[in-house]
Amino acid sequence: EEEEEEEEDGVRITPQLLKATTGEFALESILLLKLRGRSISHLGCLGDCTNLEWLDLSGNTIVHLGPLANLKSLTVLNISRNRVSNLEPLSSCQSLQSLNVAGNLVSNLQQLRCLVGLRRLENLRLRDPIARLANPVCAAPAYRTALADIFPSLKAIDGERVSGRGSELYQLCRDLDSSLGRGGGGGTTEASSCDAQPWVDAAFWEPRPPRRSSIMEEAYKQFGEVLQECRELSRRADDTIAQAERALSGRSDPSSYVF
Repeated sequence: EEEEEEEEDGVRITPQLLKATTGEFALESILLLKLRGRSISHLGCLGDCTNLEWLDLSGNTIVHLGPLANLKSLTVLNISRNRVSNLEPLSSCQSLQSLNVAGNLVSNLQQLRCLVGLRRLENLRLRDPIARLANPVCAAPAYRTALADIFPSLKAIDGERVSGRGSELYQLCRDLDSSLGRGGGGGTTEASSCDAQPWVDAAFWEPRPPRRSSIMEEAYKQFGEVLQECRELSRRADDTIAQAERALSGRSDPSSYVF
């Protein structure tokens, strides 16, 4: 009941809000949506954006993700800095590739097992040391290793590569840092006491919103129509010039022309 009261106190997503934000008249036409820091607590009609592919809901007060279960085309989702603990609705987002839930209320690994069926999920973030965001589960020892075991297809956890190109070099550097820290050399104790920072920027692994082929097809279609109109205007101009030349050639006295 307390959670429902909190939702009522915040902003609710409505068709009017979505249309004003995106300029789209049909919710099905929205492909990319950024609603960061809008005091949103209820997702409302967001599930009607059935073709949505890229969604940023960070910095709100969202508790329930139910409407997101309808977003079958969603590939990138950022819900960092909210109040989410139940990720079950995301199990229906079969196209999801990148998920950022840093700064929420996920308290144990069991709450993440609902995402095991997401075969395309490659990037999962539960902690962001730069923004100082985390989940309670991040306090568990070796939680990143456990995540890698639960989700073997992941290529990046918390912005750090765990598989694929460059991961072996990154692991080697981490091992070297740990070894030097344990060696007790000058200045190493202070360095080892600090949290390791990601080796790339926080948004480095965030994929760009994919372009839909339908957009390109529509652009080609419109270009073709404009080109056809230009050809028709050119043909008409040629006919008009030819008629004028024939009319002028029929006059024998050039002095009779009036300009």
